Amino acid sequence: MDNELVTLVSSDGVEFKIEYKDIKMAKTVQQLVEDIGTDSPIPLMEVKGNILEKVVEYCKHHSNKPDSDGDDPWDNEFMDVDQNTLFELILASNYMDISSLLELTCQKVADMIKGKTTEEIRTMFDIEDDFTPEEKEKIKNENEWINA
Repeated sequence: MDNELVTLVSSDGVEFKIEYKDIKMAKTVQQLVEDIGTDSPIPLMEVKGNILEKVVEYCKHHSNKPDSDGDDPWDNEFMDVDQNTLFELILASNYMDISSLLELTCQKVADMIKGKTTEEIRTMFDIEDDFTPEEKEKIKNENEWINA
């Protein structure tokens, strides 16, 4: 079964043919193949075509490799993506249940925010500050131990 081709279909109708052995790290796909086989296309309605292309690339690269120590130059280059793509990869890896890709993408986000202030993080991710100045002051006073 490992050499059988599986057809994955993205939410926008883009099809990818990949050998089962190269995509079986995606537990969602693995389960679907067990349930319906490889004869029918597997719809992945939560993943866009451009993101599924990246996921397929990742899976093909890692299909025959043991878990890396997290310092793979290929992974570093693979993760050189814009913020929107990064978040889409997080969602796709979670949806498709690819733990190594989910860990890699979440680590990238963690590295991005490491050492940043709350305001810098809000700016980086375009998060609106919905606290009033009074609420901020109250929180600051209630949690003085944080800045001690």
